[in-house]
Amino acid sequence: MAGNLGSSPIQPLDVGNVVSAGMRLYRAHLKDYYLLALKAYVWLFVPVYGWAKFYALTSLISRLAFGDLVNQPESISSGQRFVNSRLWQFLLAMLLLFLISIGMVIGVIIVFGILGLIAALIVNGTGSQNNPAIYIFLGLIAFVIIIVAIVAILWLSTRFYLVNLPLAVEDNVDGATAISRSWELSQGNVWRILLISFVSVLVTTPVQIVVQILTTILQIIFTPLIQDGSAVFSLIYFALIMAVSFGSGALIVPFIHTTKAVIYYDLRSRREGLGLKLRDREI
Repeated sequence: MAGNLGSSPIQPLDVGNVVSAGMRLYRAHLKDYYLLALKAYVWLFVPVYGWAKFYALTSLISRLAFGDLVNQPESISSGQRFVNSRLWQFLLAMLLLFLISIGMVIGVIIVFGILGLIAALIVNGTGSQNNPAIYIFLGLIAFVIIIVAIVAILWLSTRFYLVNLPLAVEDNVDGATAISRSWELSQGNVWRILLISFVSVLVTTPVQIVVQILTTILQIIFTPLIQDGSAVFSLIYFALIMAVSFGSGALIVPFIHTTKAVIYYDLRSRREGLGLKLRDREI
């Protein structure tokens, strides 16, 4: 399909266009997407199976948004049947991503452990224990290494940002190939995807501020009551915190996933010639 692009490569949508398109899709289906996300959050109470359901249902939002982008709208029931048929592949993808994350953390720990050992050998070997200049020098090196490590982690994480989309949309994809598919699609677009993600998070800041205010109010009200040893107030406080967390999460998650759908559409359209309707019409 890549050959369909000819010799005139399509320019990527800019950050503002992607976020704006994601917001329009989100507003157009707010009620449906909110209820799907809320249902997904409830499934989090069920270990393992429920976690896979959460991943599948939130990915369903991306699938439905992508269907709108390619002028092939789909009913929620039809999309849900598709993602449910791949439920265990969603779980496999989650497990593989978790293992990759563990490997990244272990790699960072090993690197810093080796660097710490080298620094200790330098200080002890040169007899500079009382020389502040050596500690300043080593501190600057450590700061640079920390920045490099953070950038590397963000880069790697972004390469796996789209894993759920191939699973939710494409045929003949399993949990493992979805990871390689995300790696392929994100190649050469890491920093743009990262910037779009950052802007998307900024857009949700007002909701997060309101949640923080509500959480603080609940904490002020219930802390004295809980300290009196009342189990009833502890349960009420827990239920209210869960309601606020799930309710706000169900507002934010659909926007994140509609934006991901626009990114996925944009990357596939430029790499594989997947329709160009987004650039020709308003969403």
